[in-house]
Amino acid sequence: MALIDAPLKAPFVRGRRTYVRAPVPKHFPSEERLDEAVPETKRHLEVRTTLYLLLKDAFTFASIGSEQFVYWDATDPKRCLSPDVFVKLGARDDTFDIWKTWERSAPDLAVEIVSPSDRRDADWEEKLERYSASGIAEVVRFDPLNEKQPIRVWDRMEDDLVERAPESTHLRECVALHLWWTVVDSDHGPSLRLAHDRSGAKLLPTPDEERVRLAEELAEERKARSLAEHARMVAEHERMLEEQKRTRAEQERTRAEQERTRAEEARLAEQRAREAAEQSLREESDARARERAAAAAEIERLKEELAQARGERR
Repeated sequence: MALIDAPLKAPFVRGRRTYVRAPVPKHFPSEERLDEAVPETKRHLEVRTTLYLLLKDAFTFASIGSEQFVYWDATDPKRCLSPDVFVKLGARDDTFDIWKTWERSAPDLAVEIVSPSDRRDADWEEKLERYSASGIAEVVRFDPLNEKQPIRVWDRMEDDLVERAPESTHLRECVALHLWWTVVDSDHGPSLRLAHDRSGAKLLPTPDEERVRLAEELAEERKARSLAEHARMVAEHERMLEEQKRTRAEQERTRAEQERTRAEEARLAEQRAREAAEQSLREESDARARERAAAAAEIERLKEELAQARGERR
């Protein structure tokens, strides 16, 4: 009985090479299965999104994720983490559904915000082992309900994650971002924030806070411009009043000068009239004196003529 040869599979060709079969792609999910998904509390959501948004707003050249799966083993899709927030500096912040460290390298920073589902130490120790394997350089664990030690930090040293001592003065330093972790009270309870200073006075603002700050600065700027414009208008008004005052004073000086001129002209006219009257009186007096002299001379002449006439008769 003749054997029937089994049909041969078509070879797989890539470039110049031929393979006996095509590679079997591994599936790296971007979402949890519905039966494995853990619901998120609103407090957790608020803390996570606040931190995510302020980082997005502050770092323009960094890739920032929130609850995307981070895979570090290309051979095992089950080896993954989903940090509440993670940051890769120096990378373009494009849209991604999952993060593969063999393609994008490991994030520089990962933040875990403790929720009721992972508060147990055993759960955290298991998660910390995965963080150690992931290659992430700095891991921060924030527990908003732990008033004594809400922040714990692990640094990668010699390919191991080592926790900082609680009493360390640099416990809250964010080495990756050159900032400082701080806890602030908010409407939804204790919230994890970043600041430029150790004391937490100079907070990294959220987009809403930045908008409020810019709106307040704009309002102050408009107010300052309005006050400056008002001051300029007042100064201009005062300058106009001063100019009007100077103009009126000049007009008064002009009128006074004109009055003095008219008075001087009147005085001169009066003096000329007086001098003319005096001249007229002098001329009239001289005329009368001449008339008296002429009359006296005429009388003398007549007397002489009379005396001569009387002498002739004798």
